[in-house]
Amino acid sequence: MSPQPVIELTIRRPDDWHLHLRDGGMLKGVIGDTSRHFARAIIMPNLVPPVVTTADATAYRERIMAALPKGDRFEPLMTLYLTEGTNPDDVEAGHKSGLIKAVKLYPAGATTNSHGGVRNFENAMPVLERMARIGLPLCVHGEVTTPEVDIFDREAVFIETVLDPLRARLPELKVTMEHVTTKDGIDYIKASEGNLAGSITTHHLIINRNAILVGGIRPHYYCLPVAKRELHRLALRGAATSGDARFFLGTDSAPHVDPLKECACGCAGIYTSINTMSCLAHVFEQENALDKLEAFTSLNGPAWYGLPVNAETITLRKQAEAVTFPDKIETEAGTVTVFDPMFPLHWAVS
Repeated sequence: MSPQPVIELTIRRPDDWHLHLRDGGMLKGVIGDTSRHFARAIIMPNLVPPVVTTADATAYRERIMAALPKGDRFEPLMTLYLTEGTNPDDVEAGHKSGLIKAVKLYPAGATTNSHGGVRNFENAMPVLERMARIGLPLCVHGEVTTPEVDIFDREAVFIETVLDPLRARLPELKVTMEHVTTKDGIDYIKASEGNLAGSITTHHLIINRNAILVGGIRPHYYCLPVAKRELHRLALRGAATSGDARFFLGTDSAPHVDPLKECACGCAGIYTSINTMSCLAHVFEQENALDKLEAFTSLNGPAWYGLPVNAETITLRKQAEAVTFPDKIETEAGTVTVFDPMFPLHWAVS
């Protein structure tokens, strides 16, 4: 007798370990889609101007909390944007205060608002050495930006030329490879002996590079790191659904208004906060791994960042009719297109 299909799943309330909330009118328009389902999120610091100091992070956190829908319980986990001039004493003070949970490395030019990132890693070593000493994680956008490297090879080259030498030099530094997109990245994390983990996005579990290019250029599937070949997507799925504690959810949900996506030089970013949990339940069910969903969304991340697991729970229910999500959301900053997974979603969060 075949087992009955799972139609209801209760898990600890999830966290998002890589989130763009932006600021101003956009922040007000998108934060509720996260706080509705997620208890906490690591907040990306690549604003204009970026969140470089503890004072910047304090002010940004206050703006986030002011924009939070009334009654929602949500904790923004603040990060600092690493520059070659970042002050190690300020970083340590922010960490000791409990405000700063990580520092984010953007190689200069790697993605949205990353022009102020690191070009010469030697200049950032005093901060990195201090972080290694005090146990503050480094979150990395793991791509090189040198023009001679093909965009689809940027992650693999970063591992070889930047990350591996850095970890050999500072083995005690705790590193999160954010939004891993390649089999190379998955294999590198699996082969590591410690102090290395990886976040995986919702959309990289669902799309490969065909989604961007086949049948015409589709800007709302364009993100950085860019989606890769199918073999890489399958490697990501295998890691996410394995239960391996080194992999956890970081949506990299990144809203842009439509005019900045649908233009001659469109911005990178996909907005997934609103439907991530429904998408993930679909993916994990496809992989016969619904029993591993809680680990990926709710357990592995807190363990890595040294935080308690959320006491609250959420329940996902599978329903016969498809769950409806808006194609677009309206914010004070403008219209944002919602990620379309290109299949119907039947898992709803209650």
